Amino acid sequence: MYSKAFIPYGGYYSSPFARWQGSLQNEHPVELAAKTAGKWLATKKIDVKLFEYLILGKTIGQLHTFYAAPWAAALMGATEIPGCHIPQACSTSATCLNQAAAGIENGQYENVFCLMTDRTSNGPHTIWPSPASPGGMVISENWTMDNFNGDPWGGISMIETAEAVVREASGITKEDCDRVTLRRYEQYLDALANDREFQKRYMFPVEYNKSKKETILLEADEGITATSKEGLSKLKPVVEGGVHSFGAQTHPADGNCGVILTTMEKARELSTDKNIEIQILSYGYARAPKARMAMASVPAARMALAKAGIGITDVKAIKTHNPFVANDLYLAKEMNIDVMKINNYGCSLIYGHPQGPTGGRGIIEMIEELVVLGGGYGVFTGCAAGDTGATVVIKVS
Repeated sequence: MYSKAFIPYGGYYSSPFARWQGSLQNEHPVELAAKTAGKWLATKKIDVKLFEYLILGKTIGQLHTFYAAPWAAALMGATEIPGCHIPQACSTSATCLNQAAAGIENGQYENVFCLMTDRTSNGPHTIWPSPASPGGMVISENWTMDNFNGDPWGGISMIETAEAVVREASGITKEDCDRVTLRRYEQYLDALANDREFQKRYMFPVEYNKSKKETILLEADEGITATSKEGLSKLKPVVEGGVHSFGAQTHPADGNCGVILTTMEKARELSTDKNIEIQILSYGYARAPKARMAMASVPAARMALAKAGIGITDVKAIKTHNPFVANDLYLAKEMNIDVMKINNYGCSLIYGHPQGPTGGRGIIEMIEELVVLGGGYGVFTGCAAGDTGATVVIKVS
C-alpha cells in the first residue's frame, strides 16, 4: 500500500480520442502529446521545471522514439530532466502511475509527470534482416494489425481470447453483450449532457494539422458510433458461434493524456480545489491462463484491493478497460457486482482504445466521478496483451 503518492485535483488531462484514420492519423504521437501537455501546463500556470522526472507510456513504435521520454521532456520544455519509457500494451497507464507512485514512496523523486500517448493509425511496417532466409527475404511485421490478430504465445487473435473466456464462463449470451453494450453507450451519453459538462472537467483540446497551412482544434471525441438495441441485435458475431459483434468490442484510436504525481503537500498546493485530496493506494497485476486475456482483470483487482486493505463492497466507482464487453460481464460475475453500474460516464468500449493513454483517461474519469459522489474509493482495472491485467486503487477525500 502506498501512503505518500498524491495527484492534485485538476492535475491531469486527457485529449479527445479520435477513431483511427481520423483527424490525428498523421500526427506524431510523442510530438502531439508533448505539445498538448505543454499547453495544458501553461493554462494551469504550472512551470514544467517543477518536474524531476518524466514517465512516458507508449506502445506503438514511431519515428525517433528510440529517445522516448527524454525527447518528450525536451519537447515539453523540461530540457534538464531524464525519464523512462514504459510500453505495456493496454496496461501502460496503470503501470506508469504505479512506477511514479513507487518512486515518490521511496523518495527517488517528489514531482513526476506521467505522459501517455499512442497513435494506432498508420502503425509502422517493420522489417528485420534475415540473410539465412531463402533469397535473403526479410522478416516483416505490421506493428498494429499483426499484433491485434495474433499473440505469438497464445496463438489466437484478441477477440478469440474473449470468446474463449465466454465459453468457460457459462451463461454469457450475445443478448447479454448487446444489453451491456447499450448501457455503456448510454453512460457515455451522460458525459455529454449539458454541453459535455462532465468531459469538460478534464478534457483538453489537441491542435492538429489539417494541411501545411491550416491547423484545427479537436475538442471532442471523434468517431463515436451511435448505438441502439435494434442496431446491435442485427449485427452478427464476428467469430462463428461467438457472442461479440463489431458493436460489442472497442475500436483502435489516437490520443494522449497526462497526470501529475507528487507529495501530499505539493498536491495541495497545485490543486484547483484545496478541499479535495486524491491518493494512489495500490497497484495490482496478474496473468491469466494462456489465451484467456479477459480473465486477468479479476485477480489484478483482487490483489490491488488486498494491498489497499479494502473490499469490493467498499468501492464507490469502478472503471474498466473493456476491449470486449464480455470483460465486464466476467468481472461482474466473479466479483459479485452489478455490471450495469460500473463504467459511468464512458469507457474504452465506446470511445476507443489508443493503447497507452486508454487507462489514464479511465482513471481520470473515475477520479471525477468520485468527486461528483463526494469522495470514496475507486478501482480501475483492465486486461492487456499477453493475458495480463493491471489495477490501480485510488481514494478521493
